[in-house]
Amino acid sequence: MNKNIINSLENLEEQYESLSKKLNDDKITSDFNKYNEINKKYKSIEEVVLKFKEYKNCLKSIDSSKELLQDKEMRELANEEIKINEAKISQLEKDIKLLLIPKSEFDDKNIIMEIRGAVGGDEANIFAGDLYEMYNKYFEKKKWKVNLINSTETEAGGLSNVSFEVDGKNVYSFMKFESGSHRVQRVPKTESLGRVHTSVATVAVLPKPDKVESVVNLNDLRIDTYRASGAGGQHVNKTDSAIRITHVPTGIIVQSQDGRSQHDNKAKAMEILAAKIYELELDKQKQKESNLRKDAVGKGERSEKIRTYNYPQNRVTDHRISLTLNKLDQVMEGNIDEIVNALIADEQQRKLDENN
Repeated sequence: MNKNIINSLENLEEQYESLSKKLNDDKITSDFNKYNEINKKYKSIEEVVLKFKEYKNCLKSIDSSKELLQDKEMRELANEEIKINEAKISQLEKDIKLLLIPKSEFDDKNIIMEIRGAVGGDEANIFAGDLYEMYNKYFEKKKWKVNLINSTETEAGGLSNVSFEVDGKNVYSFMKFESGSHRVQRVPKTESLGRVHTSVATVAVLPKPDKVESVVNLNDLRIDTYRASGAGGQHVNKTDSAIRITHVPTGIIVQSQDGRSQHDNKAKAMEILAAKIYELELDKQKQKESNLRKDAVGKGERSEKIRTYNYPQNRVTDHRISLTLNKLDQVMEGNIDEIVNALIADEQQRKLDENN
């Protein structure tokens, strides 16, 4: 590693030791907010510092082994130790460089997701429902918590739209690449001639703001209540518990009807609205800074086709990284780690290339 990287790592190590002492200070531990703030900084650099310490230990081991090369009886063992530690150093350098890549400020956030049937009528809605089930199976494997906010079932089956929040560890970092248009190719249940149709469902992944109040101005809202309903207009309850909120300055409209009460629905709708306004402000900022981040992996816009699910050939293709897997059946069971990890690895490699 070059001198600049070593200097940065040494500075991080000093910060780490200083933060460690503060976390054992009675004055700090008695202040809950201060302790959490320091602990968060401590945890954020812990992994890279520990890797750097391991890196330095490997260098010391190599130096010690080189001193033994003059001893004929120890030479073979010393050479073996040098090879082992050199291999470790090579891997540690890669790991450290990845850890030094600036992380998105949203990667550790929880998310709000929206899935909608788009092009393709009933089949698009059915596929939206299939995607919802796929993601839920994935979330269950990750042990993330899912809270349904709003859903609209259709008479033909599936969901014309569904919105929900997902809470867990670093959820946004895993799910941020799912935003976009998901295309399905298959024979719809309603197709009598057995012809393959192409339909589209859209997915939006929004980082969830920590505080709704800091994002939404209550004076900008129009709030309406209505009766929640299920498929075909059948009333779920007899009270006006469903909430529709319009953000007048932007025209954004959100709604929630699956909560236990009007208060619960209002709180959930406010969270969706805050996330949408949050995303809008982020896009404005990104457009100024980097022309909406012209990444090879794409902008994550809902208009952008990101993936095709081909049922006749049991194939799923992510077009951004040219990844094709011939196991669509497994993917739809929530086994999407291979796709998610490939997208993360692609992003990391591009950032490494930019920093070199």
